[in-house]
Amino acid sequence: MYLNLDRNFNPYLGEEMSFESFIFPGGEGHIKITGSPSSTVTVSHRVKSFSDMVMIMLAVDALRRMGTDQINLMLPYFPAARQDRVMVKGEPLTVKIMADMINSLNLNRVTVFDPHSEVTPALLNNCEVIYNYDFIASAIEDIGQNLLLTAPDGGALKKIYKVSEALGGIEVLECSKSRDVKTGQLKGFRVSADDLQGRHCIIVDDICDGGGTFMGLAEELKKKNAGYLKVIDELMKGDSTVINQTTLN
Repeated sequence: MYLNLDRNFNPYLGEEMSFESFIFPGGEGHIKITGSPSSTVTVSHRVKSFSDMVMIMLAVDALRRMGTDQINLMLPYFPAARQDRVMVKGEPLTVKIMADMINSLNLNRVTVFDPHSEVTPALLNNCEVIYNYDFIASAIEDIGQNLLLTAPDGGALKKIYKVSEALGGIEVLECSKSRDVKTGQLKGFRVSADDLQGRHCIIVDDICDGGGTFMGLAEELKKKNAGYLKVIDELMKGDSTVINQTTLN
């Protein structure tokens, strides 16, 4: 059985559990699960706030009180996955805080989609990762074989060679950019090739926020005579159901 806390996100086919949720005047969230759950239930949610995290915890507690033995969790974007290192003094390691909250629930399995880095699955107990290989293979099939897997920065570069290997050794184009860690402003986009001679580029990034990386890099790729540009990015804050694909003209 499945308990989809975001009514617009239904990642599995099967019997769904009904529920009611609301916020008390004091700001506390509440949930009431209706019907009888099976011995195994998978909870899914697109976490966009701390309140969403609390709703997951409330749902798990309610299920256990109803007799559910095994509870799984599906999170397309693991909350705070991008806060997987401390950049400047005074910052928290937010991904660990989130992981500790999830681990405290003693879940049977936690499924996440293509996390920002290896830090997330390392911190999560019983973690199952769904990688983005099949989606990238689909994009490749759409645009043909004369292409380059394009890594916009060092963070994505750590993952893109694994993607290349999984897809049979597709050539990788390394790029870079600079970021002010205090303001987050991007600048200094660079492409490690002088002339791309019309070759198609699939930009594979590890996370997407406002799209600044894609737009900035796209301009540099055009200057280097890139052909068709397609973006494939990891989910950001649960805003997409599975994966976001964007064509940059």
